Amino acid sequence: MWNKPLQTFMIGVTMVASLSLSACNSDKKNTAEDVAATISGDAPASEKATSDSTVAQSDLDGAVTEQGVPVSYDLASWNKGSVKPIQIDALDDINATFGKVVSKDENSLDYASNPATKYRFMTTKSPYLDVIDSQKYLELGWYYANPTDSDEEKQQSKSHAKKAYKVARQLMGDEGGKLLADMLNGQIIKNQTIGSQKIELAKCEFYSCMLILSKAGAST
Repeated sequence: MWNKPLQTFMIGVTMVASLSLSACNSDKKNTAEDVAATISGDAPASEKATSDSTVAQSDLDGAVTEQGVPVSYDLASWNKGSVKPIQIDALDDINATFGKVVSKDENSLDYASNPATKYRFMTTKSPYLDVIDSQKYLELGWYYANPTDSDEEKQQSKSHAKKAYKVARQLMGDEGGKLLADMLNGQIIKNQTIGSQKIELAKCEFYSCMLILSKAGAST
């Protein structure tokens, strides 16, 4: 039988060993939980907190869709009054409605890549307004303002559209005016005859309006 001092010593050693084993098991448990969480795709709580904070900050710093005021066209007032009818080959009259020609490119191409002459009515620093004339087509093109554009850009875009509206009425009567209104409202017109004039393509999208008139069969 052990003496009392020896018993006391052994009991102390046993308790120390038990505490060490318990701490070791606790560390192993935490490590095992972390590994399991990694395998399952769930990060440990401390990492989750950091990740959630990063996502929240990213959301705060994310891009915000820019809003703007849509362009409004006063079509009702544009339709007032009579206009002088013109033919599709009356280029001088058409250009006169658009204004002063700023530049002329005789080596341009039309819608179907045929040789053409491009008449520009705005400088390169301003929203464009063009007339492209070839043997097969007459093309009217102008800048189609976006809601986020500046007030000046919107005003110039509306001015261009108003001139194109007048030319459309001169060429096709009131039906031409309706055609322009439909274009500005987002409609796309292809291969239709309006007011005895064949429309190859008419649309306004992606910052650009184009009205392409076919000269085939046009009454001149």
